[in-house]
This record gives sequence, C-alpha cells and structure tokens, in this order.
Amino acid sequence: MRFRHIAMVFLCCPLPALADPSLVASPSPPEQISIIPGNATGDDVTNEQATGSGNTESLQAWIAAFHPRALAAGITPSTLDHAFADVAYRQDVIEKDRNQAEFTRAIWDYLDSAVSDARVANGQAALRAHAPLLQRLEAIYGVPAEVVVAIWGLESSYGANRGDVPVIPALATLAHDGRRGAFFEAQLIDALRILQSGDVDKGNFTGSWAGAMGHTQFIPSSYQSFAVDFDGDGRRNIWSDDPTDALASTAAYLAKSGWVARRPWGIEVSLPKGFDFELSGRTTQLSAAEWAAKGLRRADGGVLPDHGPVSVLLPAGAAGAAFLVTANFTAIERYNTADAYVIAVGHLSDRIAGGPPIRASWPRDTRALTGAENRELQDRLTNAGFDTRGVDGRIGPNTIAAIRAFQRSAGLVPDGYASPEILDRLR
Repeated sequence: MRFRHIAMVFLCCPLPALADPSLVASPSPPEQISIIPGNATGDDVTNEQATGSGNTESLQAWIAAFHPRALAAGITPSTLDHAFADVAYRQDVIEKDRNQAEFTRAIWDYLDSAVSDARVANGQAALRAHAPLLQRLEAIYGVPAEVVVAIWGLESSYGANRGDVPVIPALATLAHDGRRGAFFEAQLIDALRILQSGDVDKGNFTGSWAGAMGHTQFIPSSYQSFAVDFDGDGRRNIWSDDPTDALASTAAYLAKSGWVARRPWGIEVSLPKGFDFELSGRTTQLSAAEWAAKGLRRADGGVLPDHGPVSVLLPAGAAGAAFLVTANFTAIERYNTADAYVIAVGHLSDRIAGGPPIRASWPRDTRALTGAENRELQDRLTNAGFDTRGVDGRIGPNTIAAIRAFQRSAGLVPDGYASPEILDRLR
C-alpha cells in the first residue's frame, strides 16, 4: 500500500546519493524514504516473527538450511562457498532495520533537505560534467538528463555515499531475522546471481544496510531486471567510481517503467476558491482542459499544458502545495512508492534544470503523525463508523477515504489529510 501525504522515512547508513560520484562537496543525503524493507513489497511480517537476537552461529545454521533453496534457484556450490566464507551476523543491520520503522517526517522537512541549495548546485555541476553521456541516455531512453541526475543526487549524493556494507552478509542477516524473511531471501538469491555472473567481485560488492547498491541504489532484483552494460566492458558495473552503467541503468529503469518522453513528472498549480477537494487524489484523472474549466491554473498564473490525463496531488492537504501529476509520476513511483520521494525527484530535477522553488507555502505549524498515531487514527476512525479496512499505520486510499468521510461529517475540508488536528478531534 502506498504512503500518501506524509513521507515515512528512515535514517540510512552513509550512501552516496542515488547514483553518481561526487563532483563537488555534497550535502549529506536526506533521510531516505522506506523503499526497500516492506514499503515496496507489501510484505508485512510482525515483529513477533523476528527474533532480532541472532548471532553468527544461528546465521550459519540458517545458511545451511538455505543452501538447498539456493541450489534449486541455480546458484552453484562454488558460488555459495565463496559468498558465505567467513560470513558473520550483522547486528548493526538489524538495529538499523528496527530503528527506521517508526521515524516520520513531514514532507516539507524532507524537501528542505532533499532539494537543498547545495544539492541543486551539485546536481547542476553533475549535469555539466556528464553532459555527453546524459544526452546519449536521453536520446536512447527518452528520460531527461536532469531526472536521472536528480535520482542520483537523492540516492547517493551524486556517488559520494554508495554504501560500504557487504551485501551478502547484510541480506543473509535480514533473511535469517525473519521480519521480512521471504523478501530478503529473494534479494539474497538475486545478489548471489550477481556475484556468480562476475559483474562485481566479492570485495566490491557493497551497498546500504538493506542491500541497495551503487550510485543509484538498486536492490538486487531491480539490478537483475534493469541494469545495463552501457560502456560495453562486459559487466553491468554500478559500483565503479565511473557512473556510466549506473546512470544508464537508472534511465533504463524509468523507461521500462513507462516514462513518456517530452512530458514532465508534474507541475505546481493553484486551486480556485471553492475547489472540490473530493476531486484530489490519484483516482481522479482529467484532461488539462477539464481542470482548467474547474479553475486550476499553473502556479505562475499560466495556462495548464496538455500532458494527457492528470491528477491533483495534495501532499500536505488543502493547506499546502498542489500539483498536477502525469503518468511520469507513476514511472518514478516504480523506483520508490512514497509520494514525497517522487515529488523530491521531480522538484529536484526541475531545480537542476533552472526552475523555481515551490511557490506555495507549507503548513509548518503542524507535524507528521508518528506510526503509532497513524494506527490510533485508523482505529478511532473505524470505531467512529469510518472504516479504514485495517489498522497498519499506513495512510493509503482506504484511510484517506475514511478521513474524508469523517471530515465531511464534521463540516471540515475533505482533503483526506492525516493531521494531528484530525486525530485530536477523534479523541
């Protein structure tokens, strides 16, 4: 289920932002939205199923039991012996997995970091330094250079923070732990396939604590599906200081995810007085002409351009910025399903290309609900007769519909935004 309105984020281990080597001094990467553990998979395993108290001995026992499954998946005995030689349990990985679960951040705070002046300047420097490569990628894949660079900047601060955690021990530890065992075991098998292919040697096979790798932080399954050998050296090398294969793989990822050439991810718009907030959200798609007839304009006052069916997105509810998002929003969403991440990529790409900051103000006098508060909100809504169809702490379409129904009943603006004020009214 996708996160809406407020970004759930976690503190990552140091990784170079998304996928490109640092050209100038890079800012620290923003806290990254939870993409790998759970959010992208829908694989919610309760904490009770995870021990969190493993050690190297228990990990070795798990690996022994895992061997037949790996062999059945086509991993050779020699690869298994090489990959797991001297492998040790990574308690630091488990601690990072646990610590990321409940940390929340409001979208405006996230964007302040993700689209900082320093990150914009570094992105413009990266765009200039790699212009010939990026122009070739745009010609082949149809993805604008600044969008590829924006993902690079968010994921690894232009290659400065690619991660230094050995991928095999990290994924084995997470698979053994059990909290998302099936997901991480599948990633581990794909990681073993990468090692077996010879694309990377064991000593350089590093990434984040959750197995995201290289300049643009591909997880192993994404690498298997989308990575390309663009420089023609026989290896799909996203770990090298040279970002060629990593940037090409990112462009290929977006192209295969449905990117439409010569179309933006979205544009900031202004809403008319009396706008029907029931029309906001991704389920309502109208043409630019239809939205214009309802009074929408570009944030700069201009006429809405025609980019096919588009939706109104209100990441902070009626009190924040409004965007019309296109099919390319969905393409970026394949990289990370959190709205805040997609908006950050889109807005950073616009800024790298010379565009202005977001014009609208944010409701900075409020805050994001915590995970526990989201669950309380869902519980209280359901008990009040506004069924959220589950209590999981994730603000998805069912919860938004329930919030809107409650807002209508209370005479409030039905924007579906999960705010502390709504929770207070329900208490």
